[in-house]
Amino acid sequence: MEQTWRWWGPNDLISLASVRQAGATGIVTALHDIPYGVTWSSEAITERRHIIESDRSLGLRWSVVESVPVHEDIKTGTGDLETLYENYRQTLRNLGANGIRTVCYNFMPVLDWTRTELRHPLPGGGNALRFNAHEFAAFEVHMLRRPGAEAGYSDDVLDRARAWFTASSEADRDRLLSSIMAGLPGAFDRYDIDSLRRVLARYAEIDRTQLRQHLAAFLRAVIPAAEEAGVTMCIHPDDPPRPLLGLPRICSSEEDIEFILNAAPSPANGLTLCTGSLGAGAHNDVPAIAARFAENIAFVHLRNVQKFDDGSFMEADHLTGDTDMVAVVHTILLEQRRRHEAGDTQWRLPFRPDHGHELLDDVGKATHPGYPAIGRLRGLAEIRGVMTALAHQHRLPV
Repeated sequence: MEQTWRWWGPNDLISLASVRQAGATGIVTALHDIPYGVTWSSEAITERRHIIESDRSLGLRWSVVESVPVHEDIKTGTGDLETLYENYRQTLRNLGANGIRTVCYNFMPVLDWTRTELRHPLPGGGNALRFNAHEFAAFEVHMLRRPGAEAGYSDDVLDRARAWFTASSEADRDRLLSSIMAGLPGAFDRYDIDSLRRVLARYAEIDRTQLRQHLAAFLRAVIPAAEEAGVTMCIHPDDPPRPLLGLPRICSSEEDIEFILNAAPSPANGLTLCTGSLGAGAHNDVPAIAARFAENIAFVHLRNVQKFDDGSFMEADHLTGDTDMVAVVHTILLEQRRRHEAGDTQWRLPFRPDHGHELLDDVGKATHPGYPAIGRLRGLAEIRGVMTALAHQHRLPV
């Protein structure tokens, strides 16, 4: 498995040299400064690749793009779709011409990954990302005042949401809004309450079936170009894997993944296996999903979560959450062997340690939420140990 690291570009507090010290050789990044829907030029891609690869002593390469964002008009099925499709296709052609073969993307409406706490305290002074169901209910019911929001929560969660809101200060509410917005990466507009209401209104008439149709149309429009460019598109599951703010989510389950892969059958239409996103859903058996779709996996995010009965969850240590990480890594190694034996020259799957705890000297640093250096280094080291032990025990290529 290729050990990779998400890097936020030249302004990232974590340097490329530090990434190499962590043991990673593949870089996962994107051109976050380019607005959604605009073509990534060959020149801009080449410039970023040169930054990553210029110091040959580091031995780094731009392994995966995460992400080429999908414009909201594509998700709503409105506007000049053909121009947006063509811009996306040209971006894929330009990436392929630069030797970048894997593109992670998602189709989550409005919000990306969503948490209510960015620094939930851990024993000893570290911090973790956490999603508290009652806080999100307080946001949706009492701050956003979304009609019908109460129907999505139990009476107990609604009671605790009301109590939280009543006791909260204006600073608490601002912090909650900021935490919920923090998952939006790169070139984005952060929403306040009024602008969020406006963007949600665009989805008022779009249900799960329609959003699926819009994703299928997008895939049919861009997958042939990806295949011609030698690029594999791999969709990232919803995080968390459930409807939020009345918005449908359509990459949240085994059945959803099957639909997406069948919408445009092609080796270029693949899956990002994110054990944390899928693992936040009690309905998902993550090792079973990994095994079923192993041949379609193009990229792997390895992290773990601990779930709670009310729908809350928090980021756990990489090896001690609810998902059997050893079983997942074993499945990936078996799939690599299958590809290797089949003569696939790109048989080694890139993986990265996803969301790490804020630990030690990283506590309080202005790194991207969920992406401190030391917590991810710990996760990478733990997964590397599992990978090495399994490969040795079962004589599997790594």
